[in-house]
Amino acid sequence: MRVGFIGLGIMGRPMALNLLRGGHDMQVWSRRPASMAPLLEAGATGHDSAAAVARASEVVISMVADAPDVEQVALGLNGVADGASQGLAFVDMSTIAPAAARGIAARLAQRDIAMLDAPVSGGEAGAIKGSLSIMVGGEDAVFERVKPLFECMGQAITLVGGSGAGQVAKACNQIVTGMAVEAVAEAFNFARKAGVEPARVREALLGGFAYSRILEHHGARMLARDFRPGFKAWMHQKDLRIVMESAHQFGLALPGAATAAQMFNAMVGAGLGEEDSVAMLKLLERLSGTPQS
Repeated sequence: MRVGFIGLGIMGRPMALNLLRGGHDMQVWSRRPASMAPLLEAGATGHDSAAAVARASEVVISMVADAPDVEQVALGLNGVADGASQGLAFVDMSTIAPAAARGIAARLAQRDIAMLDAPVSGGEAGAIKGSLSIMVGGEDAVFERVKPLFECMGQAITLVGGSGAGQVAKACNQIVTGMAVEAVAEAFNFARKAGVEPARVREALLGGFAYSRILEHHGARMLARDFRPGFKAWMHQKDLRIVMESAHQFGLALPGAATAAQMFNAMVGAGLGEEDSVAMLKLLERLSGTPQS
């Protein structure tokens, strides 16, 4: 399949490489030409605009930072819509507000371009391994057409519902993971402050009802003090901002998510935004005066 990919950052680059390895004819563009280099070296064709990518593609995928970026890629000057031929499908795999995804999809539909919102979970490691969880909103027929591409990038692929439903699922994912990261960091900080080795506490918790993949994988990174970004703290801050803005629109109480959102705000304010979200542990250690090992 002729596939375009726009947004070749920490997540998009390995996702596009997996599509290329899957035998697809890859067309790429990035605002920073250096970001395209690994794809060009692997055999992709580079272009000078999103419109040019669309002209050479059957499906165009975007993986960018937030809704204004998606809107610019899809509908801006020299965007995907400007280069789209009949039958083009646009798949946004960024994390944006559900209302924004529905609005962009409606505007693209006016130009006969079908859109799926398909945010992912799994971080950089999942993007590299092709083991992402992909949550999809949109029409069944478009989903079935694009599913072989999703299978190159992920393992758990779910059509959640209509337009925007993928983003709703991702918001739910970020509520759970944000609160869980904070919970594990609090537990480890508590253990160390109480004079008990957090690694032994984690070992005990993994055998009981406290087990979670966050405790297993993110907990291991906290213990190793491996704060290199697989999913940067500012990105989780942004995602929880989307959650809280949507909750405000719904008149919905999300007290746990609100607390997690404030903690990620504090991480960014403390200069930890470019580190992985597991650096929540560092923030809590600073707040409580716990010696940092």
